Amino acid sequence: MATRTHGTCPDCKRHRLLPGPPAQDGGPRCAPCAGILHDFHCARCSREGEFYRRGICARCALRDDLTALLLTNPADPTTANRLIDVLCQADRPESIITWKRSAKVQTLLTAVASGQSPLTHEGLDGHRATAGRAADHLRALLVHHGLLPYQDPYLTRFETWIDDKLRPLSAEVAKPVEHFAKWHHLRRIRDMATPDKTAQRPVHSAKQEITETIKFLDWLLQTHTRTAATCTQQDVDTWLTTGPTTRKAIRTFFVFAKKTGTNMRVEIGHYAARNRPALPPEQRLAWLRELLTGTSESLPYRVAGTLLLLYAQPLVRVATLRTDAVSINATTGAIRISFGAHPVPVPQPFAELLSQHVQNRPKLRTASRAESPWLFPGTRAGQHLHPNSIMDRLRGLGLELLGARNTALDEHLSITPPPLVADALGYSYQVAFLHADAAGEGWSRYVDLKAEP
Repeated sequence: MATRTHGTCPDCKRHRLLPGPPAQDGGPRCAPCAGILHDFHCARCSREGEFYRRGICARCALRDDLTALLLTNPADPTTANRLIDVLCQADRPESIITWKRSAKVQTLLTAVASGQSPLTHEGLDGHRATAGRAADHLRALLVHHGLLPYQDPYLTRFETWIDDKLRPLSAEVAKPVEHFAKWHHLRRIRDMATPDKTAQRPVHSAKQEITETIKFLDWLLQTHTRTAATCTQQDVDTWLTTGPTTRKAIRTFFVFAKKTGTNMRVEIGHYAARNRPALPPEQRLAWLRELLTGTSESLPYRVAGTLLLLYAQPLVRVATLRTDAVSINATTGAIRISFGAHPVPVPQPFAELLSQHVQNRPKLRTASRAESPWLFPGTRAGQHLHPNSIMDRLRGLGLELLGARNTALDEHLSITPPPLVADALGYSYQVAFLHADAAGEGWSRYVDLKAEP
């Protein structure tokens, strides 16, 4: 719409609202230059733009609504005013106006303003059952603006998930599972979660192991009336050989059981995959061509898919890339990107595609006016796009993700020693050498060859 278009007027060269029709030799023009007599300035804040309500802009209308909602009987006017300021900083205040129309959202906001719910993580957790999404959205905004300390969203949801999983279980199954979930997984993940390294990957892995452990212990109790403590090696072998490979995830539980003395008899070896998915090289090139030049997906997902196909980057890592991982040489315009110990060059035409994405990242207007540090911003303030969102979109195109990553990594290892590939792409040396061996490359003798005269 013309009343939402801002830019430089081609006639007066001033940056302002451009509601006028385009000139013959330029784009749309400002109101005075186009001969429009209407005044588009907000009567409250004087910002030029579209009126939302009775001569005022959407931001001023939002402040009026929030003031009426939160400052009627506030327990702490200072806290209520800070909450209003945070919500009014949204780059698209219209989205907050729509969001707060929900009765659940209004109940949440008034409970916080009145002091019924303290402005803490625990206070917001109290609304999880009735307004979980609204509470998480508000939490993200408050953390982003420094009104609440950082709390990993995956970790908090994991704690709730554990309690929900344990609730319907019998005591014989629930007790060892709770011990395993909270003393092994939860304690470990709490120690490792930081603002720069979310708990998404370890939480996903822990959920798989806990779920498979519950299935096994429930089967063990129902079929043999035995528990984790009385389980035999034959029970475990029968379970592993009569079902899908996902059952291998119970290994961690028995490692923990042995360490804690719950069960010292059962041994489960490491699982080795029987096959290694890969894409034919010509298919990988075809996918690269489609993502670089095609129109089958939007720009962010084309960039994410290319990072997978070109640099063998797991999508869980792609989702957490920050904008400062991309550097542009001011003199030459060359682009480099960092995954590991040192940045690697970005070739054309991907360099142009990546540059376009950095300059036009989506979802920057949904949460706050502050610039997002993420290369792939999410819908909530301060959070990146969920890896599953990227995976689902690329799988929807027909791209086999694991095969694509293996083939891309093989391509690098075919011409570069594993330690250099590991440093450049953010892999461990062990993983790089394992992939080199699986691909049939002779780099396992690399160190010995270097030592020869």
